[in-house]
Amino acid sequence: MKRKLMLWGGVGVILLLLSILISLSIGTAHLPLLQIAGILGKHLPWLGGYIDANWQQSSEQIIMKVRFPRVLLGILVGAALSVAGAAFQGVLRNPLADPYALGVSSGASVGAAFLIYFGLHYAWFGAWSIPIVAFGTGLISLLLVLRLARIDGKLKMETLILSGVVMQAFLGAIVSFMVSISKQVINEIVFWLMGSLAMRGWSFALMMSPYLLVGFVVLISYARSLNLLALGERQAAHLGVHVERTKLIVLIVATLITAAAVSVAGVIGFVGLIVPHLVRLLVGPDYRLILPLSAIGGGIYVLWADTLARTLLSPTEIPLGVITAFLGAPFFAYLLHKDKKNFHRSITK
Repeated sequence: MKRKLMLWGGVGVILLLLSILISLSIGTAHLPLLQIAGILGKHLPWLGGYIDANWQQSSEQIIMKVRFPRVLLGILVGAALSVAGAAFQGVLRNPLADPYALGVSSGASVGAAFLIYFGLHYAWFGAWSIPIVAFGTGLISLLLVLRLARIDGKLKMETLILSGVVMQAFLGAIVSFMVSISKQVINEIVFWLMGSLAMRGWSFALMMSPYLLVGFVVLISYARSLNLLALGERQAAHLGVHVERTKLIVLIVATLITAAAVSVAGVIGFVGLIVPHLVRLLVGPDYRLILPLSAIGGGIYVLWADTLARTLLSPTEIPLGVITAFLGAPFFAYLLHKDKKNFHRSITK
């Protein structure tokens, strides 16, 4: 396991670093890769003193104040959604599950749309108002879903998914209602619902980091339990897993990092569905591998999706959620078709 993790992890990190350099070079002002590497190296405390700044100051400003914060935030959002997706697929034992299964995205969308509709973008927390309120309403929606799903003090997976679908539909209807009655801010609400990393500075990346770090550590600590849950809840309980506690903690932590990602970037679909599934195809069903590699793969996926979003129709920017949907919907259809074929085989045996 460790050898496979080192191999695939090393390949993933190399691809991530190359993706960062290439993405930073692409834009209205094209910058050489070596120059970008020098600018980044100049800001490293143990390396900066050995690098001569032989580039224009404007180039450094473009990289450090405009492109790199956005690239870093894209990596963090992608990692959060992918790790959460892997956790959901593990605890629900369903490869078609994703981080939005429990209505978190709709809950966060209600909070954001409410502030935008009433012009309260900077009402209480300045530029942080929408992210904080979106995070709070996403958390409230999770608590309501968990409350609805409990039967005799236990979380039933079937009831949990149905509760999530009901909550997603209800909250989505609230957002649609606000969109339908808004006139001046309809484009702003819709753009947020489609997801975007535009106009996001260092503060948003700093906000995401602790949620992702703490959530990732917690979920990694439950990787063995997720492996055992794949055998079934009864077998996992016989092997020492506290099934109800594990399900509750994994669901809450995965939802919290999803809510953090949604609160700063809007609704970005399919990332938590596609990336963990691809990782599973490459390395197998071991969640000790799936979780860390999903974080790397998710960062790469969203980074390239965002690069396409800001460059395909430049200077017009395509919403990030549109790009991930274009890429993810065909893959989801393939998974669904494959799942139907497997189901047909199983009932015809």
